[in-house]
Amino acid sequence: MSETSRPLLVGSEEPASPYPIKMKGEVVRGFGRGSKDLGIPTANLSEAAVEALCKDTNTGIYFGWAQVSGDQVVYPMVMSLGWNPYYKNEKKSAEVHIIHTFPEDFYGAELRVIVLGYIRPELDYTSLGKFRTPSFFSKD
Repeated sequence: MSETSRPLLVGSEEPASPYPIKMKGEVVRGFGRGSKDLGIPTANLSEAAVEALCKDTNTGIYFGWAQVSGDQVVYPMVMSLGWNPYYKNEKKSAEVHIIHTFPEDFYGAELRVIVLGYIRPELDYTSLGKFRTPSFFSKD
């Protein structure tokens, strides 16, 4: 059995240009796949917020901070920005996974996001099992 070590933190201590990128938008209903298919609940931003961000931003996975309107706490987040190739989306989406468990949904609330860096490009998976068990988790 081999283990692949991964850094606990991604990116440098200071954000480099073009970061930080600030965005905000209404939390809207997504495709219903994050929690149900993948076990990763996401807050999906409105099309207007995605269009404003996507003009000069590559698709992929990003990290940073998020705050739901009315909540005084800022939480760490990761965000998928793009087409979700496995699902063959016809529109770009911004799906924010806030690293916190909320007691209830917050559709309609404003979500503020500060993107601090880029993790990786979008990936297409051959199956949901491949998504749930990326190679860095596999045991040889």
